[in-house]
Amino acid sequence: MAAIADLARPGTNRFRLRPAKKRPSKSPGPPDKPPPKPRRIPKSLVPLPPPSPERLLVQSVLVLVVTLLFGFLLNLVLFSELQQAIAQTQLRGQFAEQLEAGTAPIGEGTFENVLLSDGDPVARIEIPAIAVDQIVVQGTAAGTLKKGPGHRRDSALPGQPGYTVILGRMTTYGGPFARIQELAPGEAISLITGQGEHVYRVIGVRYAGDLAPPPPGAGQSRLVLETARGAPFMPSGVIRVDADLVSPAQPAGLRQTTFWQLPLADKELASDTRTVWALVFTLQFFVLAGAGATYSLRLVGRAKTWVVFFPVLLLAGLLVADQLTLLLPNLM
Repeated sequence: MAAIADLARPGTNRFRLRPAKKRPSKSPGPPDKPPPKPRRIPKSLVPLPPPSPERLLVQSVLVLVVTLLFGFLLNLVLFSELQQAIAQTQLRGQFAEQLEAGTAPIGEGTFENVLLSDGDPVARIEIPAIAVDQIVVQGTAAGTLKKGPGHRRDSALPGQPGYTVILGRMTTYGGPFARIQELAPGEAISLITGQGEHVYRVIGVRYAGDLAPPPPGAGQSRLVLETARGAPFMPSGVIRVDADLVSPAQPAGLRQTTFWQLPLADKELASDTRTVWALVFTLQFFVLAGAGATYSLRLVGRAKTWVVFFPVLLLAGLLVADQLTLLLPNLM
């Protein structure tokens, strides 16, 4: 009872609240990491500053030069052979029709006494030893030899008395005479003209400085095949193959061009400058196409400009390249 009385006594508090124990403070941790840096904007999304006029001009000139060089090499290596193959197919059909109709030329003129034009078919040459089967055209200028081997105007037609000179390219436009230096003495060369088939036998191959064989006698015929020698696309001289006719000679047709009247462009390793005007026009077209591409580049961007103007520039470059080949040696 006394205990109860003590509890009831004022000022007595046996149940004292203990102060809360202090929790040990945590050791300070490492400092907070700095926030990550923002990712860079991709370069493709960064707007480019507009090019300066000087830089734009330099880029345009470089594109034109590269396109022109590409078209030039493409024309020499690939398209020239394709052009020659197409021309030979057309000439083969034309010459076959003339032989069938009996109107194949036997002189420098046609049966209507009209002077043969450069590029007209006059013969078919076959050299089995080096797999040559080509239609020979009249004329030996650079533009004419793009079609095939050419007969020099100041020489007799195959099978007729005297010298017959035929030029052919070594590398470009199919290179029909690329292997004539492989011909050995005694190899056969067959030529078909409006007077029939004429068979020649090779005497030998000669280079600059070599002695020519004795000239043919009266009523005899000598065939001379000529092409360039040296590295491809870099001619350094002329290769000649001499062959004598072993089949009966045929009467000579009318011929009015002499060696002194032969144009300079029709001689060996000559260039043809008679169509420089066409080169000027093709260059103008090429430059205009380049200017249009430059303007389109600023107007619609690279992708659309590439799709629209690349074929145009390639075509213009091929046209310029085709004209430039006329300024190169005709036997190349």
